[in-house]
Amino acid sequence: MTTNKFPEVTGKNLKRKKLTFPADFPAPYTIVLMAFFRHQQLDVDTWLPFANQVEAELQDVAYVEFPVVYKMGPLGQFMLNEGMRAGIPNPKARERTITLYLDKAKFLAGMEIQSEEQIQVLLVDRKGTILFHQTGSFTAEKGQELLGVLNQAQKK
Repeated sequence: MTTNKFPEVTGKNLKRKKLTFPADFPAPYTIVLMAFFRHQQLDVDTWLPFANQVEAELQDVAYVEFPVVYKMGPLGQFMLNEGMRAGIPNPKARERTITLYLDKAKFLAGMEIQSEEQIQVLLVDRKGTILFHQTGSFTAEKGQELLGVLNQAQKK
């Protein structure tokens, strides 16, 4: 189980805009899809139809993708970001993909996440409160659980 706060982190999206979270989350409630290795994008992709549908149907919900990468120099960051930009031609997808170059162990420990072996899926409000946490590929049950938490949060 995670602590209830998303730590302050800064990254650049694939449109090269610098953002700081949780302040720059795009909606009152943001679904955060975090991957740590390239092959995990397949698991992230299983969440995209659900995330797109929720975002389309609920005006106060959006989603972002956070590739979480170890710290590296500016040249390495440039090369990785430009490689991802080349593979993601959709402007909206580029806007919502924010690469975090940081001390992964410290970042994860701050939320009491034990492993980067699976993707992490969070629902976070603009204050950084983590309302929902799940791991791995999408299932209907996980989607329903997230919607239930979201419904409760919206009633408050």
